[in-house]
Amino acid sequence: MTTFRRSAGASGPALLLAILLGLAPGAARAQSQAAGPAPPGQAPPPKITLDEAIHFALVHNPSLQADRTTIAQSQDEEITANLRPNPVVTTDALFVPIFSPGQLTSSNIDTVTEFDLGASYLFERGKKRQHRLAAAQAATAVTTSQVSDAERTLTYNVAQQFVGVLLAEEALRFARQDLASFRNTVGISESRYKAGDISDSDFLKIKLQLLQFQTDVSTAELARIEALQGLRQLVGFESVPADYDVSGSLTYASLSLHRARLDQLALGLRPDLRAARQGVTAAQAQYGLAKANGKQDLTMTFDYTHVSGLNNGSFLWNIPLPIFNRNQGEIARSQAAITQAQDSAIAAEEQVLTDVGNALDTVRTNGQVVTLYQSGYLNDARESRDISAYAYAHGGASLLDLLDAERSYRATELGYLQSLGAYQLALEQLREAVGTRRLP
Repeated sequence: MTTFRRSAGASGPALLLAILLGLAPGAARAQSQAAGPAPPGQAPPPKITLDEAIHFALVHNPSLQADRTTIAQSQDEEITANLRPNPVVTTDALFVPIFSPGQLTSSNIDTVTEFDLGASYLFERGKKRQHRLAAAQAATAVTTSQVSDAERTLTYNVAQQFVGVLLAEEALRFARQDLASFRNTVGISESRYKAGDISDSDFLKIKLQLLQFQTDVSTAELARIEALQGLRQLVGFESVPADYDVSGSLTYASLSLHRARLDQLALGLRPDLRAARQGVTAAQAQYGLAKANGKQDLTMTFDYTHVSGLNNGSFLWNIPLPIFNRNQGEIARSQAAITQAQDSAIAAEEQVLTDVGNALDTVRTNGQVVTLYQSGYLNDARESRDISAYAYAHGGASLLDLLDAERSYRATELGYLQSLGAYQLALEQLREAVGTRRLP
């Protein structure tokens, strides 16, 4: 059975948490590796879109290439299954006086020595060869669908990782923007400190808070690097250089999706369901082969004999008597396997419908969260931060008010980015559940 690893990187929720909330150790070392403007005279790093990333993965991913070889292997097994038995040739020389050299005369050899030459052929009964070929072809069909399912899974993994890269870049952009804004606050605080408007303690708190913003930038840089490396592993190292980048953005668009239509598409397109249904056909082919193997084969032999100066021909037939072994056990096992395959197909169909329902609900829920942020909470958090910063700069707000407004703004902005990323991942999950990237 063809298998495929689900993902070479983190899962969707873990990826979001690693990008937005995690404080990875060693993040400061990644700051020197973060992507920035290309030096003068140097070409910017190449960028790939999501469609290009999926295309590269389907062509160059080594795990998928290994899976595809199973199709060729199964097709080769069809050749083996369709082979006919080879004829058998036998020959012998009897009563040769090799220990009495004096009797090795032409007369003795002609009259005493016996020479036999025979040819036999096994005639398969019950259409065994046709049943073997049908079983092998059914196995090839299942393998082909399993490889298609591996492609579907790889496509989802690439899309998920691509969204992770976009999310990491947005988080890095926001962290740098927030750091630049807070440095202005630090500059204002330094001026107020020198003017005697704030105490040493308050100024030290401001400077210490700057460390958190710098750490956020380093963490976001490391998350971006790791996301790009994970995506490169999926698309194949030969597809993109080490300093590549992606082209795209996190967006939200309200979609009108109908459950019945999605269910219908998934039941017709999902390759894992197709493989389960083809498994029923394969089990039935194995049952037919087991019954055919219960038929006893006939062997016919023709022998030419030269003995006592005479040339004779003999015809022989033999066939086993099916008294004890009629392949009863394999027939019963393969019949039970049909029931198993039918139940597995039903379970696969129910799993498809469950996947579509869960993915659709996730898309709708995450879409609602995004619209909540866009309904005014983002602007409210930004205005609250700006008002507090202005008031603090003019002595109308305390340090506690400023830091609280900064924390609220950062939490709201990061929450919005997380909700956008979760919505994009939910859309990719829905595409995987339906089995197509073109949702109706």
